[in-house]
Amino acid sequence: MAGLYTQNSSCVKINLKKFFGASPMLVQTSAAVIPFLGSEIQASYKASRVVILPIPYEATTTYRKGTENGPDALLEASIQLEYYDDELEREICKDARIYTHGAIADTKGGQRISAQTMLRETRDTISGLIDDSKFVIAIGGEHSITTGIVDAYRQRSSEPFTVVQIDAHGDLRHEYEGSIYNHACVMRRIVDMGLPTLPVAIRSLCQEEADLIKQKSIPVIWARHIAQNPHWIEEAIATIPTERVFITIDLDGIDPALMPGVGTPEPGGLNWYALLTFLRRLFETHQVIGCDVMELAPVVDSVVSQFSAAKLVYKLIGYQTLAQR
Repeated sequence: MAGLYTQNSSCVKINLKKFFGASPMLVQTSAAVIPFLGSEIQASYKASRVVILPIPYEATTTYRKGTENGPDALLEASIQLEYYDDELEREICKDARIYTHGAIADTKGGQRISAQTMLRETRDTISGLIDDSKFVIAIGGEHSITTGIVDAYRQRSSEPFTVVQIDAHGDLRHEYEGSIYNHACVMRRIVDMGLPTLPVAIRSLCQEEADLIKQKSIPVIWARHIAQNPHWIEEAIATIPTERVFITIDLDGIDPALMPGVGTPEPGGLNWYALLTFLRRLFETHQVIGCDVMELAPVVDSVVSQFSAAKLVYKLIGYQTLAQR
């Protein structure tokens, strides 16, 4: 995307005529972002099929801070990825047509953004991308962002869908620390929307959440069961009641030995290949309408977490691209 934008204080001037055939205008974003995989791979918005949407919002994290730095770290790390995917036996980026959107709801500069404003901006942006038939992968940022993303799909969808949640935590509290929009409440807000959910790799919750799981008969795939049951993937997929799914990935769903850079690390969780096998089966058996990857909080002097997160995003693009063939 080199040459298509210039930084101008809090605005990025984008040559929209080159993208859309319209007159140039100012688009409000936090700053020019690094394109996923680099500028040589960046497609124009009009030509793109996959859109990466950075949402560097952080307001309610309760342990390790830094999730607002996750999107930039992931995008920077993506430059180091090889284009060739040995599992899929192709350079996925050549077919995917990837565009990286400007960041929205950015709190990195100390700007205070209310949860309601963040959710509205997220919902409106995602809605526009859905209307343009883009496959969106949002990258955060704290997990509360997912409420706005899922709400956009709910409002734009004429068919039901299930939210598949990969996470260490239930995130089913009604409210936490005085807010119903805390990152610990994101899946409760989604359950309140009336959407079915499938939580995977859960290994930490409170009594309120345990009671709600029983009351709502939520089909949790516990991390301890994953460790003991070689057939857990097919059993998990069999519980999904809809053809369409949205995937939300809190990176603490992965074992912190592999993914230490998260807001709230929890022992156990998915290993790399179990995660990929599950995701690929989801794309093979269901219509995945969108994804997000949340809660990357980079560790100082280590690139392991952001590189792994970037590779995970590329795998999601690869599975989705393959599913379209």
